[in-house]
Amino acid sequence: MGDAAGRRPSGARPRRLHDRLAHALRTAIRDGRLPEGAAVPPSRALAEELGYSRWVVTEAYAQLIAEGYLSARVGSATRVSWAPDTAPPRPRARRAPARPRARRAPARPPIRYDLAPGLPDLRAFPRRRWADAVRTVTGSAVHYDLGLPDPAGHAVLRTTVAEYLRRSRGADAHAASVSVSVCAGITDGLVRTCRALRAEGIADLAVEDPGWRRLRDAATSAGLRVHPVPVDHDGLRVDDLARTPARAVVVGAAHQFPTGTVLSPARRARLVRWAREVDGFVIEDDYDAEFRYDHHPVAVMQGMDPGRVFLLGSVSKTLSPALGLGWLVAPAAVTPALRAANLVAAAPPVLDQLALATFIDRGWYDAHLRAARRRFRSRRDLLVRTLGAQVPEGRVAGTAAGLHILLHLPDGADTRAAVRAAAAAGLRLADLDDYRAQRSAERALVLGYGNISDTEIPPAVALLREALRSAVPRSRPDADR
Repeated sequence: MGDAAGRRPSGARPRRLHDRLAHALRTAIRDGRLPEGAAVPPSRALAEELGYSRWVVTEAYAQLIAEGYLSARVGSATRVSWAPDTAPPRPRARRAPARPRARRAPARPPIRYDLAPGLPDLRAFPRRRWADAVRTVTGSAVHYDLGLPDPAGHAVLRTTVAEYLRRSRGADAHAASVSVSVCAGITDGLVRTCRALRAEGIADLAVEDPGWRRLRDAATSAGLRVHPVPVDHDGLRVDDLARTPARAVVVGAAHQFPTGTVLSPARRARLVRWAREVDGFVIEDDYDAEFRYDHHPVAVMQGMDPGRVFLLGSVSKTLSPALGLGWLVAPAAVTPALRAANLVAAAPPVLDQLALATFIDRGWYDAHLRAARRRFRSRRDLLVRTLGAQVPEGRVAGTAAGLHILLHLPDGADTRAAVRAAAAAGLRLADLDDYRAQRSAERALVLGYGNISDTEIPPAVALLREALRSAVPRSRPDADR
């Protein structure tokens, strides 16, 4: 039978005897040294020959029978049932000459630096404390926590979020006036809200222009007609809103994306009056308002009229979008329609919900936000200084809050060309026009600084400067000089 033990690489863990014997027999069959139909020795005889126990041989035979190399019949010898394919290859039919392939465009270089908006500092995710929270709830969850989840979210997290919103964001989250639901994020919460509005007879929704395109898509997917409304230095232009057929509007009151404006007190009051006049609703997108650097974060406007204002929030910009955890605060009167319109909506995994509740209750979320504010303020200052030194023709705006700024460029600048040139050099940028319903004469880039390290900012801005060389028109010297 040859060397039944076989050879093994130096340092590898020794195989068990029956595995080594099966390997030796399998190799002999594959090589043709044991031809198809040949009988292998009886297990007792082979065991005596090799000095093994009979169990070793029967285990090896059973393994090869299961793999199809051997077959066994009661009262008959165990025989080889497989043979290697030794037939010569069949001649292949001649194929027509292949058409010449079109030349592929050269692959883009990998992105080395990310100045696009939308992400927090993923390097600073609190891994240890989040793991502690997950470990805690996994060990302490009672058996009924592991059953079918409540579509509205676990009661523990709903209570924790309500308390957090009351003390931190100035929201009215009392059970008598609102309902708090757990969702997968702001987009998921908006889809649920739009479905409920549709069921209540509201077919037109206004959105800020410029604004997140994903929010427009979410509203459209729920069957609503979308009406862009312009934003100026005081936020959403409510007078323009009043000229649309919309009875609901999505607004970033505390920090508008991407302009960075804060809805002025007069506009807030006017927007609430508008909702009452049209018997409609305001949907407040509170996506990154915790990050404000000149003053305390502006409170949500939901507290002004909890019967007319929905509030959407998540941890996507504070912790990580990978968690898929958010919340929806809805007027109590709309709660039945909200649940009836989202019968198949599923809440995030229960253990993740309980982990977030623990993370907040132990003060870890507040501590994380405090550290993040200090880090982002320093990084924002570094980015603004570097832009001032290397891109003096640009004007920076929207620096008071959030995780991005606007870089306004001279008239005639080709921002699309700049974005393409930067991508070719390994730098990701965003054009302000990408967030508009229609292109504008205003030329600007949206620069995010959440997910880029401090050491990466100088080389990233250097690449930006090079990308702008051909995209920004140069002033001509005065002919009279």
